[in-house]
Amino acid sequence: MAVVFQKTKGLTDTPFHYCPGCTHGIVHRLVAEAMEELGVLDKAIGVAPVGCAVFAYEYFNCDMQEAAHGRAPAVATGIKRVHPYKIVFTYQGDGDLAAIGTAETVHAAARGENITVIFINNAIYGMTGGQMAPTSLIGQETLTTPYGRKPETNGYPIKMCEMLSTLEGAAYIERVSVYDVKHVLNAKKAIKNAFKAQINKKGFSMIEVLSSCPTNWGMSPNEALKWIKDKMEQYYPLGVYKNTLEEEK
Repeated sequence: MAVVFQKTKGLTDTPFHYCPGCTHGIVHRLVAEAMEELGVLDKAIGVAPVGCAVFAYEYFNCDMQEAAHGRAPAVATGIKRVHPYKIVFTYQGDGDLAAIGTAETVHAAARGENITVIFINNAIYGMTGGQMAPTSLIGQETLTTPYGRKPETNGYPIKMCEMLSTLEGAAYIERVSVYDVKHVLNAKKAIKNAFKAQINKKGFSMIEVLSSCPTNWGMSPNEALKWIKDKMEQYYPLGVYKNTLEEEK
């Protein structure tokens, strides 16, 4: 009998702990499939964050290292420099990457560290209960902005892809989403391209994934997916922001 679909070898059998409707699980599978299909699973080293994905080391079937809050790119830098022939990636949320870890992220990209970053942007702090994140939208209600985020007091959301794409050390930067099948397939292609940039020793690569957080958004899973399309994409346009792989062609 022909095999239509099977679980990737890149994931363990540990059940995910994520809330119903959370898209972390989808992205985990895409990262795992990408590594398996590129033939790098046996030499991959992942760095887990602090946040909803703190237990990522339980899910990816490769060597994993836990990092302090926001320090995943710094930890990944050390691992990659000691083991330059390994494929090193970080998996981080917006609070971890774009708040406490902003400096580590920016300077890893500026140095052109040959690592891959998977950035989950769900516009809110998830694990701690729904506070405003650097990526929360203007007008978005959170525990710390109950009347909506106001630019005069809370500033503006940070566009990480746009910012990092200006740095010479950045090799591949793309923003994707996973709210429907078409976008899930495109996200997988983007993740594979980011790993290819590292395999080809191009420098820093990052994939930003617009993701849902139904629990802290106060929505149903379907409503949350629609909110990504209708609201998040308007402020965070999807697309490739830098591609040195294309330049080489």
